[in-house]
Amino acid sequence: MVVTLIFFVWPASQALYQSLLRQDVFGFKTEFVWFDNFTRLFADDQYLQALKVTLTFSLGTTLLSMSVALLFAVLVNRLIRSRDVYTTFLVWPYAVAPAIAGILWWFIFNPTLGILPYALDMLGYQWNHRANGNHAMLLVIIAAAWKQISYNFLFFLAGLQSIPQSLIEAAAIDGAKPFKRFWTIVFPLLSPVTFFLLVVNVVYAMFDTFGVIHATTEGGPAQATNILVYKVFRDGFIGMNLGSSAAQSVILMAIVVLLTVIQFRYIERKVNY
Repeated sequence: MVVTLIFFVWPASQALYQSLLRQDVFGFKTEFVWFDNFTRLFADDQYLQALKVTLTFSLGTTLLSMSVALLFAVLVNRLIRSRDVYTTFLVWPYAVAPAIAGILWWFIFNPTLGILPYALDMLGYQWNHRANGNHAMLLVIIAAAWKQISYNFLFFLAGLQSIPQSLIEAAAIDGAKPFKRFWTIVFPLLSPVTFFLLVVNVVYAMFDTFGVIHATTEGGPAQATNILVYKVFRDGFIGMNLGSSAAQSVILMAIVVLLTVIQFRYIERKVNY
């Protein structure tokens, strides 16, 4: 409780209070402006664009990381002797810091030095995430998803191992093909794990991907990857617009809380425990 009060409740309350203020760069002059910071944000085209970018980025990161992790978990779960070895290798990327993950994929996709742009160029496709916003978005989605695949993989593998094999064997005896067995038996029994990971991945994409964005694209080109959490940093620490930055952080927190409530209230009803 003490840790929660110090590191969450107190900073959140300070952000909420500061979002109602207009301050100069050094904090010598403060003016109470009520909700002017919020009204200015929703009238700002750049902020609305950041909302759209965040939605695209969060959706892409969540779907990619969860789908690839589920595929790896299914493949590893079929192994008997080398299961622990593959599990160890697949878990290692989770220990990599977000900034390091971003730099790693920045080198891989570098238009001058990267191996993937070189391979794409041989196929007649020009890759340049510095000038093409779609390329930049794809880069940050891949980098952020790669960082989260290990976490999702562990939970999916644990969920698969908890499913009774007798159910799958009975379906196989009845003539159900592997895909039908997975879709009608395995996946519904994984719904609690899937629901939990859905909530975690949405929060991760909203909050914990600042390092990936900062190390790869810095929100560019032309604000194509300027997600909300990175815009809070740019406006607050670079633009020194503290009131607007605080208002953006409050809105971001409210969006995440709203999405979590919607997931628990509506999506959880389809979860089979």
